[in-house]
Amino acid sequence: MKKPRPDLSAQIAASIRDAIVEGRLIVDERLPSEAELSEQFDVSRPTVREALKRLGAQSLIRTQRGATGGAFVNHLRYEDAYAQHVTTSTLLLSMNDVSFDTAAEARFALEAACVPLACARRTPDHLATMRAECHRQAQPGLSDEGFCASDVAFHRALVDGAANPVLSYQLAGAVEAMQPLMNMITFSARSRGVIVGLHGRIADALEARDAVAADVALSELAAYTRELAQSVFAERARR
Repeated sequence: MKKPRPDLSAQIAASIRDAIVEGRLIVDERLPSEAELSEQFDVSRPTVREALKRLGAQSLIRTQRGATGGAFVNHLRYEDAYAQHVTTSTLLLSMNDVSFDTAAEARFALEAACVPLACARRTPDHLATMRAECHRQAQPGLSDEGFCASDVAFHRALVDGAANPVLSYQLAGAVEAMQPLMNMITFSARSRGVIVGLHGRIADALEARDAVAADVALSELAAYTRELAQSVFAERARR
């Protein structure tokens, strides 16, 4: 039986990525040309081109045209990595055997860690976003998809209110990947009024800088979410 051919472009991309992570290639440094990389790794130029595409998709490099163009090491920001992190988290949740309770426990535990920081650091803009989403969620004509998007935006504002980019990055997966999957399971059983009420209490607590009250309301929301899931799964089992 023949062994599968190694993906040379992936290996080259990994080698360059390691050089960036280890500091051997620094921010804004120009990478060798395609021809030089082709010679260095003893591969064809299309293989090098594919490796560079992989690195670009990870926001690790950027390309510029012109006489001074080429591929350069990118200055990676947390915001640049959000989409990739959300995609990876979504795939992990959907393709692996992760129970609803496990996902809910992780998401709400991580979000609860942001509460005291958000109470101390939230800005008027964070509060305005949360109030606007509460108002949006209360509209009778809002679709289930619209409610889910608003739900994510509300909790995104809570997390970002902690003013910690590392937490915001880590919770991008928890809020923007886990939450929509939870909503897909619970939307048929939930009371929007209950959720809007709990969201309002969380926003009130953040405005008052009352971390205890915010934590209580978030804990009640977590418990309500689990109860909804249990009722949905029980109903499915009876069919």
